[in-house]
Amino acid sequence: MRKKIVLLGSGELGKELVIALQRLGQHVIAVDAYANAPAMQVAQECEVINMLDGDALDAIVAKHQPDIIIPEVESIRTERFYAYEEQGIQVVPSARAAHFTMNRRAIRDLAAQELDLKTAPYRYARSLEQLTEGVEAVGMPCVVKPLMSSSGKGQSVIRSAADVHKAWEYGLDGSRGDLEEVIVESFIDFDYEITLLTLTQANGQTLFCPPIGHRQERGDYQESWQPAAMAPELLLEAQHMAGAVTASLGGNGIWGVEFFIKNGQDGQPGTVYFSELSPRPHDTGMVTLGRTQNFSEFELHARAVLGIPVVEIEHLRNGASAVILAPETVAAESAHPGFPVFTGLAEAAGIPCTDFRLFSKPTVRPYRRMAVALAFGEKGSDGSDLVSQAQRVSAIIQVKA
Repeated sequence: MRKKIVLLGSGELGKELVIALQRLGQHVIAVDAYANAPAMQVAQECEVINMLDGDALDAIVAKHQPDIIIPEVESIRTERFYAYEEQGIQVVPSARAAHFTMNRRAIRDLAAQELDLKTAPYRYARSLEQLTEGVEAVGMPCVVKPLMSSSGKGQSVIRSAADVHKAWEYGLDGSRGDLEEVIVESFIDFDYEITLLTLTQANGQTLFCPPIGHRQERGDYQESWQPAAMAPELLLEAQHMAGAVTASLGGNGIWGVEFFIKNGQDGQPGTVYFSELSPRPHDTGMVTLGRTQNFSEFELHARAVLGIPVVEIEHLRNGASAVILAPETVAAESAHPGFPVFTGLAEAAGIPCTDFRLFSKPTVRPYRRMAVALAFGEKGSDGSDLVSQAQRVSAIIQVKA
């Protein structure tokens, strides 16, 4: 059945989701705070509003009368979702899940206190003084994150008392929405971090994608690879934790559940730490665009949203992704209206077993994610080699304002 779907947030992940939904015959209205956002370029309709304005959000829902609302970013007045759900509108994955996971306080307390999942020690702060107290409580080094942010914005590491004030200001600058609060958490001694894409479905079956390893810089993912090599018992523990937290929140769709992993040594078992959760496709999951599995994360999300069952998630081949960023030296986006230009595409296209996706963002700013490079190989291919291939493509393709 053809559904009318309002997509709240229309970046590159939203664009791939719209394409997946349209391949299943759906009608999508893409919404964001700026015009010509990537998903707007492929949706049937679009709207430009401040999604933190509850009245504006209500007006969009009243105008379009959607069957389904899919939030794709954090900066939304999510408390309105409960009323939409009462009106019979399907909120993805559910009103409770969307509202909880837009704020790190709610999801961290759920994981650590209600579900008793292992996490880093943490404190919250609404002032510089509270942050100072929190740093003293969890110890240094520690990590500071806004309670509401996306793609690692506003995150920093405190290594000495001199870093506290800067971390507080940076956290507020990177916060999305109108919430001025941060979480400070102890720096975990971990060996690697993963995203475990978790699919919850209307038929009650929960499936897991092969784990995705990733590297971050400036709080943003730079490369990802699938599958991440990890001990089977640690993967089972991560799956158990992901299943517990998604079941508690409820609803259907793809979830990006992040973990820190510490390998076992000297006969001692390893440790899995719950980190964060996003109730939607995850940026590190763009590696699945390289057909590493039978359905990309966007196709999985679309099917779960529409109630189309997925019987299994099959690992088809190994893959890696590397982001393509606007250069640090690019001028402010306000000085460069119009779409950017990419160079090096022909050269990059000549590298075997690689691909790339250009996001068509209408403006640039320093370090803005503008495209992604993909590399893929047979099962058993060396992950580091695939990452190097993706990085090679990423280095060739240049973004010009």
